[in-house]
Amino acid sequence: MWEALTSAYTSFMDQMSLFHATDVLDILIVTFIIYSLIKIMRETRAEQLVKGILIILVAFAVSNLFNLRMLNSLFTSFFQFSVLAVLIVFQPELRSALEHIGRSKIAKYWNGISTMTVEEEQTKQVRKCINCVADVAANFQRSKTGALIVFERQTKLGEIIDTGTIIDAEPSVPMIGNIFFNKAPLHDGAMIVRKGKVYAAGCILPLTKNNDISTDLGTRHRAALGISENSDAVIVVVSEETGTISIAKNGVITRNFSRETLSTALEEELIPKEPEKTERVPLRSGRTKGKGNQVEK
Repeated sequence: MWEALTSAYTSFMDQMSLFHATDVLDILIVTFIIYSLIKIMRETRAEQLVKGILIILVAFAVSNLFNLRMLNSLFTSFFQFSVLAVLIVFQPELRSALEHIGRSKIAKYWNGISTMTVEEEQTKQVRKCINCVADVAANFQRSKTGALIVFERQTKLGEIIDTGTIIDAEPSVPMIGNIFFNKAPLHDGAMIVRKGKVYAAGCILPLTKNNDISTDLGTRHRAALGISENSDAVIVVVSEETGTISIAKNGVITRNFSRETLSTALEEELIPKEPEKTERVPLRSGRTKGKGNQVEK
């Protein structure tokens, strides 16, 4: 027993002598990747697919153990195309994971390097659109008119836009009101806002796959959550039943906005903050008093 422990300790110390700082970084990166994969599987239907693959692997091991030639041959043929099969089966999960990486802080930093400043005219356009949407939402809240408005950000929504009608027009309260008028042809779909303009309407959004949301939320809210799970868009929803104004973002919905709080929230999300400029006060001759740049004359 003592000899086995001594041998194990010696082998461990020999391995540790070959251990370097880069190995720590390597382990941390692999750990993070495994953790991210497990998190993705737990949050999506990929968990059930992984269980199915594990069952197939167990069946393959049993076929080898008992020398079941036909079954073993079938599994061998299947595993020859396993990589392609995994890519096809896990396509939605892989796409979602890559989109999350694209919306990460590193990607935002890279995007910030390529576009250091936002044009003033575009900022004015976005602010104008926000004010129009806030006014329309307040009107719809009183009249209990349903609405679904998607503000596109970094993730392009070309596939969603293709399901609707291109408008590409300047935003205004009457125009948005006409789009969601209950007898208008485009009122059932979503309106897409791109760079401060009403770009498309009547668009079909994917519904959320989350079954744990409140039963009080209807199809509009489920569609808002669905597109927010697959993109970085900000979505405004007005309930047709209660007139409640909500915002969906990153798979989370926040409710009970007013006209003012809606406008403030949208500006915080859609208009980039300018870096604060500190104004320097030149020191004059004299004796300073207290803190800062106050000067006693």
